[in-house]
Amino acid sequence: MAVAAALAFAACGSEEASSGKPKVLTTFTVVADMVRQVGGDRVEVHSITKPGAEVHGYEPTPSDLKRAAEADLVLENGLGLERWFEQFIDRADAKHVTLSEGIEPIPIAGASEYAGKPNPHAWMSVDNAAIYVENIRKALTELDPAGKATFKANAERYTAEIKEVGEAVEAELEGLPPERRALVTCEGAFSYLARDFGLTEQYLWPVNAEQEGTPQQIASVVEFVRSRDVPAVFCESTVSDKAQQQVARESGAKFGGVLYVDSLSEEGGPVPSYLALLKRDADTIVAGLTGGV
Repeated sequence: MAVAAALAFAACGSEEASSGKPKVLTTFTVVADMVRQVGGDRVEVHSITKPGAEVHGYEPTPSDLKRAAEADLVLENGLGLERWFEQFIDRADAKHVTLSEGIEPIPIAGASEYAGKPNPHAWMSVDNAAIYVENIRKALTELDPAGKATFKANAERYTAEIKEVGEAVEAELEGLPPERRALVTCEGAFSYLARDFGLTEQYLWPVNAEQEGTPQQIASVVEFVRSRDVPAVFCESTVSDKAQQQVARESGAKFGGVLYVDSLSEEGGPVPSYLALLKRDADTIVAGLTGGV
């Protein structure tokens, strides 16, 4: 349902019992996990999109409008990730903060309508993740000044944990031979990770707006895979892998598995946290590119 239609129902009662804590609403689950790590038990955190959901083309629902009306703070990624967010937040009174503020974006390459626009998946760089954490700390401190010391300690701990995971991912990917350092995915969501870890990135589409893969996109990626003798290709958890499976068949590569970017899984699933997402992706990439699939 479009935002305008949802507004008609925004005055309905809340679906969630109040905890009495400041309410923070985030646009997607990765950011929600980061906020919980920094906020601890001082804040109540919810994500607009559910685990496994695609964030780019999401359409807010009546319950989203209700939660925004009740929120004390709304946090977005920015960089064009949430194309629906500006219309959404214009109809809510809550203060909002853009967590990618201060990050140097990588422009989207190619000849599509998105060419030159910032790649929004900045959290896939652990260096950028530290900026997200600091922006979260500042926003929560402004929201709840009494929690300043708690937020500072949590942010420092969490930043150290992110750095540690980043070093482990780097060590794992560092072992890839030069001829196999190519990452082929459905969406161009790995530009920051590829930059950080010295991988050549190739993808079917730049942003998850069109998720089918045109004949031209498929042919281009097939040619890349063949010319580089890339052993495996991958696709993200929030979109269909049909086009990438076709690339694998036509190029002779294996389908290396599912990567996680825009969404965490449910608790108990493969990537219930941001740190688990980074580890899982690194394991999947290395297994695919070293023939371990």
